[in-house]
Parts: sequence; structure tokens; C-alpha cells
Amino acid sequence: MERGNFVDFIRIYCKSGKGGAGSAHFMRTKYNPEAGPDGGDGGRGGHIILKGNSQLWTLLHLRWYKNVVAEDGGNGRDNNSTGRNGEDIIIEVPLGTQAFNEETGEMELEILHDGQEEIWIPGGQGGRGNNFFKSPTNQAPEYAQPGMPGQEGWKALELKMLADVGLVGFPNAGKSTLLSTITAARPKIADYAFTTLTPNLGMVPYRNDRSFCIADLPGIIEGAHEGKGLGHRFLRHIERNPVLLFLIPADSSDHRKDFEILVNELEQYNPELLDKQFLLAISKSDMLDDELREAIAEELPDNVPHVFISSVTQQGLPQLKDMLWQALNANDK
Repeated sequence: MERGNFVDFIRIYCKSGKGGAGSAHFMRTKYNPEAGPDGGDGGRGGHIILKGNSQLWTLLHLRWYKNVVAEDGGNGRDNNSTGRNGEDIIIEVPLGTQAFNEETGEMELEILHDGQEEIWIPGGQGGRGNNFFKSPTNQAPEYAQPGMPGQEGWKALELKMLADVGLVGFPNAGKSTLLSTITAARPKIADYAFTTLTPNLGMVPYRNDRSFCIADLPGIIEGAHEGKGLGHRFLRHIERNPVLLFLIPADSSDHRKDFEILVNELEQYNPELLDKQFLLAISKSDMLDDELREAIAEELPDNVPHVFISSVTQQGLPQLKDMLWQALNANDK
């Protein structure tokens, strides 16, 4: 998905370095013209390495980085000198990035931690020089190994954003307004569907200088698991969130049905999403009186904690933060 400065999928042609050839050299000195083999090994070809960088949140910087070619290793030399290794290429990526072999679709590795370095495409091994093959029965080997070739092919990088809490709801449910109220994030807010076209992250301050990360994700529509609306572009990001906060506006005609539609879309996309912790918030609740609150509460599922909130009046926001913090730390007790 690419919208403005946000890119969460990119293809790259990669080629790691070829290993250097071993040397088949024989030492010759003034007093010993047949001193024996002294050919050194070839150097390793350059690796292509992925490194996690917590300051990045998009793959945009790789947009024009379409061909990644690492340096070949140096050839071995006389006097048992090993060729130098090819220079590695380090590609910095945001946390939550997965690397795929585009031809097979196999996920090869993922980056989840700041500073984490993983060899994505190893360089070719350098060849052995003839000194390596010397033995009591073969004191003058005249051969050496060539360097091993590097690996090449089309690869794919896919970003699944890392956040503690993901906001789930239909377009115009109030997700962006909530994010802007409880964090310093400033997502685009307007009164029409699909205002949010890319995920937005914000840090929610909590008691005793603690905090957690929340993501405002593009709105779901019925049929999203089939690719309708923003479809899979959105749903891939929700896989990383341990807690999902469903937002349903107070003026919905059927709050329980809306919740069930949202849950069904998640289940159809990936049944494992149902194992996450669900919380439910009724947004825009400043328009409700006590009687309407009680009526809506009776509609809601009993097994999902809920809270009535208003981002405009900030009603219920402290309780919401408490619920989110408790859900995130439930396993620590």
C-alpha cells in the first residue's frame, strides 16, 4: 500500500557477492625455488543484511532502491594471503518488516527489534587456495577452488506495523478523533468514509510515566477479507496488535450487529485474530442519555468489556486507558 509517504510493500532485486577464487601459487625463494604451495583462500562475497530501526515507520526510503548488489570477495594471493571479504550491504527497515522470496512466497525472516541484524542473502564462500590441499601424500597440489556464486533473485519486503493496540471499526467510527485526543498524533480527520488511508501510530501516556502504542487503522467495510475497500492492505497490520479496540459509534442502528460484522471480517481473513484480546468502546457517547446507554449496553456481548466514550468531551477516556493497560498487562499478573 502506498499513500503519500507511507509504503508498506516493496519489491527488490537482490544479488549477494560472489566468493573470491583461491590461489594456486607456489613459493619460490632465492635459496629454495620449490618451497611449496602458498596460495591463500578467496574472500567471502558480501552479505545483504536487514537491520531493524525503530525510528523508521515506512519502507518509503527503499522506493528507488530496486537493485541491491553486494561486492564480490577478493581472490586469494601468494604467501597464504586470504582475499578480502566483499563489503556487506545493510538495509535498514522499520520494526515489523517481513522478508519474502517472491518466487516461492516463503517468508525468510522478520525484523522485530531495534538494532536486530539478520543476514538475508548470504554471500558466496571464498574458494580454498592450494595450500589448503597440501598433505604428506600430495605436497604440491596445483589446483585451487573457485569462489562460490552469490544468490540472486526478486525479493519482497512487507511491513506489518507493531503497536500494542489496534483500533478497529467502520469508516467514520471516530478512530482518528480518538487517536488525536489521547496521543500527540495528528491524523487527518473529516466527515467522509476512508479519511484514514494509511495507519497512524501514537503513544498514549499513562500513569507513573508509563505509556503504550496505539494504531489508528483504515476502516473496515463488510467484505474486507475479500479485498473490498482497503481490504488486505489494512488487515495485514492488525495481525501484530495483541489488543484490539473495536469502536462503534453511538448513533449506529444496531451496535451488536456492527460488532459481529467486524469480528466476522477478522475471522474470515485470519481465524487466529480471534485469539486476541477484544475491547469495545461506544464512541460519540456525549449524545446519549442514561436510558439510551442502558439500552445499548444490553445489546453488547457479555464476554467483551465495554466502555462509553466521547473524544469531544473526553468522557470515559480515563476508564478506557485503564481497560487498555489492564488488557496489555493481563499476562504479567
